[in-house]
Amino acid sequence: MTETFPTLVTDLPRIDVPLPGVTGWLLQGESRQAVFFRLEAGIVIPEHSHGAQWGLVVEGEIELTIGGEARLYRKGDCYEIPAETPHSARCLGGALALDLFADADRYRAKA
Repeated sequence: MTETFPTLVTDLPRIDVPLPGVTGWLLQGESRQAVFFRLEAGIVIPEHSHGAQWGLVVEGEIELTIGGEARLYRKGDCYEIPAETPHSARCLGGALALDLFADADRYRAKA
């Protein structure tokens, strides 16, 4: 996937994320944060959990497993992950997504 977000997004601070193939741009609020994600083809995000999360697939497809239930989300689909629910993701062909996190400190901007 070669598409990315517009400059309005990519001028935001990049997040410090330890997974190769995942790029994110941080929009920080006082009590929440939003991250614009670019996921490369083939990326797998291992199962994890944290505070509540809501997301929207902007481009591509993402297979999310939320609380043991797998589902394919496509462009325009929204998903909600309740707080502390184990979840993982697979992205076969690359994708863009926007995620809102209840945790204001879920990600940090790169130094």
